Amino acid sequence: MQDKKVNSTWILIFTSLGFFMSMMDSMIVTTATTAIRNDFQISLSSLQWSLNAYNITIAAVLLVGVSLGEKIGRKKIYLIGIFIFTVASVLCALSNNITSLIIFRIIQGIGASVMTPMSMAILTHALPESERGKALGIWSGVGGLALIIGPALGGVIVAILTWQWIFWINVPIGLLTIYFAQRVLPESKGKNDKLSLIDFILITISSAGIIWSLSEINSNAIKYIPIGVGLVSILLGILFINRQKHSITPMIPLDLFQSKIFTSGNIATFLLYASMFGIVFFLPQFFIAVQQVNPLTAGLQLLPWTGTLVIVAPFAGSAVDKYGEKIIATLGLLFQGVGYLLIALILNITDSYLAMVLPLIIAGMGLSMAGPALQKCVLSSVKPIYIGKASGIYNVFRLLGGAVGTTFSVIIFYVYGDISSITTFADGFYAVILCAGVISLLGIVFSMNLKK
Repeated sequence: MQDKKVNSTWILIFTSLGFFMSMMDSMIVTTATTAIRNDFQISLSSLQWSLNAYNITIAAVLLVGVSLGEKIGRKKIYLIGIFIFTVASVLCALSNNITSLIIFRIIQGIGASVMTPMSMAILTHALPESERGKALGIWSGVGGLALIIGPALGGVIVAILTWQWIFWINVPIGLLTIYFAQRVLPESKGKNDKLSLIDFILITISSAGIIWSLSEINSNAIKYIPIGVGLVSILLGILFINRQKHSITPMIPLDLFQSKIFTSGNIATFLLYASMFGIVFFLPQFFIAVQQVNPLTAGLQLLPWTGTLVIVAPFAGSAVDKYGEKIIATLGLLFQGVGYLLIALILNITDSYLAMVLPLIIAGMGLSMAGPALQKCVLSSVKPIYIGKASGIYNVFRLLGGAVGTTFSVIIFYVYGDISSITTFADGFYAVILCAGVISLLGIVFSMNLKK
């Protein structure tokens, strides 16, 4: 019994490390962008793709990687993903211009695209259902740790060393993870379906095109280009879905969506992260533009919000095991929504940071509770043979929720405010956080469909 417990602990550690690296590399680059721009002497429009290339690639190829994991082996694809990610990190550190950096960030994204869903699938498959909620809560907390320390660590590295070291630090972590994960993690597979190259191309272009158009719609002066790309991508997505309906071995088994629990869990996930990512994008800017603090202070002021991911998520996971997904997910969405609405209420009176601390904690608790609950809900609603694909679908909804939430928040911001003054910025942010609260509360409509 003790050996089984120890083995479960090591499985949790080495699946969480892959998730940590994937999340960390998205966050750590944010505080190195100025150093990269100065080093390469590039514009902001070029610089943004050092971030976007990574995130868009993850979403675009995620389901392809999941399908390979189901066929070849989840552990094998997980290790290959970490290897690609580690090699690409070296190439990113050696880049001498923005073009090469973007190309190698795409390669990094290819590796990272399987690290999150495969780690989740391996962990879920390896542990009994009675332990999954707690384990997924800890797994989420590790991802939250990357969210917390990523920007601060990036700032420290750039200040002491050079921006290249934000990529060099991935190398020893990646190599150690590969070595120990190979020894510790169990192998598992899903359905041995035939892989379709046409489906791969359709889902990759469709996902990348939709997310690119969402990213560009607010920054591109020629609006018809991103709109046109978005429409074509949607049509390709419809064609992909139609092919899935008639495929004997679909990449996305549409039958899974006949489950009300599976469908509701994914939609609630979409709304949870759409609400959260809009605030992630604007809150640090609000601290800097309105409260006139420096970037390091702005990062520290996020801690009452992001810090709850590490503190609350493991306990929330245990609560899911004890009380069920429905109540914990519903409370989580409620807390996040109420937290944001309280901040909006406070902003009508004062922009004092101290007045925002408690609402930030409440909102962070909500995210920390709903995340593990919705993960377990989605993965537990399918047969074990579909866990890998369910994990991939869950993460696509999470990423699309983040992309849509960020884009929607920018649109709302410019409808009600702008960046020309402190007052107009505060007006725009007020509208953004109000809408984010409503979006989170809307998720309750779907969380009420989950099992008790």
